Amino acid sequence: MTDTTAVNRNPGGPAAGLRLSCSVPMRWGDMDAYGHINNVEILRILEEARIHAFGPPAGTGGEGLEVDLPVFSDLPAGTQALVVEHRVRYVRPLNYRNIPAHVEVWISALKAASLTIAYVVKDPVTLEECVKAETMLAFFNEGTGRLLRVTADHKERLAPYLGESNFP
Repeated sequence: MTDTTAVNRNPGGPAAGLRLSCSVPMRWGDMDAYGHINNVEILRILEEARIHAFGPPAGTGGEGLEVDLPVFSDLPAGTQALVVEHRVRYVRPLNYRNIPAHVEVWISALKAASLTIAYVVKDPVTLEECVKAETMLAFFNEGTGRLLRVTADHKERLAPYLGESNFP
């Protein structure tokens, strides 16, 4: 993956939010019989972009690349970031290429106990939008079995990246 950078997609306008931009490699095995990235593999690309933008969950793996918003890597011990829901709209096929797909990531909803991450996956050559998606996450304390509220610190750090939903 290449560097994550922040891009303002709508300067000064309503729902003006920064988007994190990253590149996610397409693997040969991600391709279906038609030469497109398989729909199931799109979820892997979304996961890679999410981790690249916000960091791996605390306690997983070793030191890795630095991220702009370490939302997941600084969670308290025993906290899990769990996927509640995925929504995916396939706008056009993402053809396999031996260069990474371009993915933009931002926050489309920030609620008391959940946040929704929005994505646009673009063809790395044509820059056409191929996939629009969202993932709702909730934080869960494995010891107590309870959902955790999104902290004020996390809300403050994520606020500049709050933008419009892909599914109004």
